[in-house]
Amino acid sequence: MAEKEDFETLLNQMEQLQGEPLRADPQIGDKVSGRVLSIGEENVFVDLGTKSEGSIDVHEVTGEDGTLAVKVGDTIETTVVGRDEQTGTITLGSGHAQRPHGHSELQQAFQHQLPVEGLVTGATKGGVEVKIAGIRAFCPASQLDIQFVEEMESFVGQHLSFRITDFQGGRHPNVVVSRRALLEEAQRERAEKTRAALEVGAVLTGTVTALKDYGAFVDIGGIEGMVHISELAFGRVEHPSDVLSTGQQVEVTVLRIEKSDNPRHPEKIALSIRATAPDPWQEAEERYPVGTRVRGRVTRLQPFGAFVELESGIEGLVHISELGAERRVNHPSEVLDTGQTVEARVVGVDTEKRRIGLSLNKSGPDEQAEARDYGAYKSHGRRFGTLGDILKEKLKKDA
Repeated sequence: MAEKEDFETLLNQMEQLQGEPLRADPQIGDKVSGRVLSIGEENVFVDLGTKSEGSIDVHEVTGEDGTLAVKVGDTIETTVVGRDEQTGTITLGSGHAQRPHGHSELQQAFQHQLPVEGLVTGATKGGVEVKIAGIRAFCPASQLDIQFVEEMESFVGQHLSFRITDFQGGRHPNVVVSRRALLEEAQRERAEKTRAALEVGAVLTGTVTALKDYGAFVDIGGIEGMVHISELAFGRVEHPSDVLSTGQQVEVTVLRIEKSDNPRHPEKIALSIRATAPDPWQEAEERYPVGTRVRGRVTRLQPFGAFVELESGIEGLVHISELGAERRVNHPSEVLDTGQTVEARVVGVDTEKRRIGLSLNKSGPDEQAEARDYGAYKSHGRRFGTLGDILKEKLKKDA
């Protein structure tokens, strides 16, 4: 009893010398801040201002190039991921995924639902095998990712983060883990931040997650929005896969936000990729003045004419009377094919209505043709003359 009182007295004296009392040890899962005391080969020791010292694995503070990100005296923020019961040392980690070093730390991670890091060692029919702290664990296929995974073999050899969902101890522990639980949690956190900044007109960067016949789904930060096929580009798009691919980074503009009764998707978000691109019609009149010869691809054939794509987002119309045929044409398909490249002449531009008139006729109202027509008229005038000229000629003959 006297020894205990002497220890408490010494402890109180030490706290007085330090100037402030030591705080109680933090609990597993708490976020803490401390000063780096020393750096060893395997561990970095941290003063947390508590009765127990903290220890963090060196790899947690080592960059990809192998350089330590901290030095003695630095203050670091970290998370309590466990405790060594024998030494009393507090085990620290990033909070994202700790690398447990034994059975007891693995059990602590399960009890406190802390993420752990594991190596995927093999794929089975129903999931993948994961090695964590030397112990074999199993991750079901449905818990490997948020999306359905077709080729689980692609995960073999990867170090990934998991949450332990079932732990049965013993000489050969039975451990079941989930990666999906962590991904969904991170997705919810991102979604909260995105919703705080979400508004109509906002321009965001997203990732294409799926392509459908009617459009593309884009993850804009934990939330999915949909880009209708008509909003993919200014030009005509037959299928989203013609201009996009899954996993592609895109810039989108928020068009509409509508509330939904679906708790998993509380809002419907309409997005546009086209709205982020410059409108090709703004300078169409300067690029395609009347009389200009252009080349384009026939995109559609209608009873009244053929549509020709001059560039992405700009189509011109060749009226059936301007198809260049020297005979009567009942349908453009009689002289043109979809996909055919043609050379045409611009006969009209209306940027407000977004229309360009084209002609495939070889002859047209060009300057040379007008000169020939005027020359023929003058020649015809000299041959027949005016009424005054005829009277003058008659008077000369009578005289």
